[in-house]
Amino acid sequence: MADRHVNHLLIGGGLASANCARWLREAGGDGEILIVGREPEPPYNRPALTKGYLAATEQRAMDYFRPPEFWEEQRIELMTKTSVMKLDAENKIATLIDKREISFDSALLATGANVRLLRVDGMAQEGIHYIRAYGNADSLRDDLDRLGRRVICVGGSYIGCEVAATLSRLGCDCGVVMLEDLPLQRTLGDEVGAWAREYLESLGVQFYPVQALARFDGDGERVTRVICESGLEIEADVVVIGAGVHPDTMLAKGAGLTIGEQGGILCDSRLRTSAPDVYAAGDVCEYESAMHGGPIRVEHWDVAFNHGKTVALNMLGHDTEHTVVPYFWTDLADVEIESVGPARRWDRVIVRGKPAERAFSAWYLDRDRVVQVAAVGRPHDIEAGRELIAARRSLTVGQIEMIADTSHDVATLL
Repeated sequence: MADRHVNHLLIGGGLASANCARWLREAGGDGEILIVGREPEPPYNRPALTKGYLAATEQRAMDYFRPPEFWEEQRIELMTKTSVMKLDAENKIATLIDKREISFDSALLATGANVRLLRVDGMAQEGIHYIRAYGNADSLRDDLDRLGRRVICVGGSYIGCEVAATLSRLGCDCGVVMLEDLPLQRTLGDEVGAWAREYLESLGVQFYPVQALARFDGDGERVTRVICESGLEIEADVVVIGAGVHPDTMLAKGAGLTIGEQGGILCDSRLRTSAPDVYAAGDVCEYESAMHGGPIRVEHWDVAFNHGKTVALNMLGHDTEHTVVPYFWTDLADVEIESVGPARRWDRVIVRGKPAERAFSAWYLDRDRVVQVAAVGRPHDIEAGRELIAARRSLTVGQIEMIADTSHDVATLL
């Protein structure tokens, strides 16, 4: 016999679980809900960790999913600083770190992702940071206040670019070491990548492209230099690593759930795993997407947020497919880049608007279909792109030519 029973067990203390719990109540569910998360905080929005919170312009409570009284009012139990160590999916029992057993009618696995740790010499020195939780941002700010202002970010994707943009505005001397030719190139391509580099350079960020990290040198205690395989040496008081993340599937693997080719927990279009009444959401979920023609895994809080609602509805028997087009945004100082898609591949990019005026969009096409849209200062283009992607509509040559012409309303393509 388990120590207790709940109707809905939500494993993971992030936005996927939080929004699932919210929608279990909003959609009429009356059963007992328990969220189990390993972090000490209630569910919160992570983007501020590299932006407002890192810059000390936002307090923690500003980023919480809901105020503290919400959980009690909605009869949702939050169990923080607690890990689920074992999941018996067949018998529907979860074992906590303190050996207590929780049985359930339905469960959500929203265990998120872990940072990708680098394995190079010198990693054990002080002054080298990852950012995934509040404590990481606190530690970085403390280092900057005490020990120096020369910051090197390793990785040219979102974490590296966001941190460099934020800290440059605070007066730090920032550089970005990256494998790619351009920042954000892997997800947003050459056109947006070239614009992002020019914009970040205007803030004072220096880029070191096509550089593979070799090691970190130091004074015996703290890092002092970043050494690249090319022989390039870059002085650094502080290093921030943004080498990506990988889905935390340890619990799922132990439970015998099917893992997809992209490394996430494989789910159908209703976010159901291979075990009955067990769902997955967020960074750890690799789900069947009609829009993408197969399984896809997307790492972003907005995706996790929307996954949570779909799971809640299906836990309550609504038989709902997840059809929300994935949305992403990033803030680089005072500029926001929005994106819908994402595209697995594209064969051309059409730029609409004026990049020099920070009012443009990039339309990614796979033959005659729009598969992704990224935009700065053109939210209308994002909404039109979202609908085109969802419709999987083929465009004529004339319609494709209209995309670049700002005198035409892209909404007419719908």
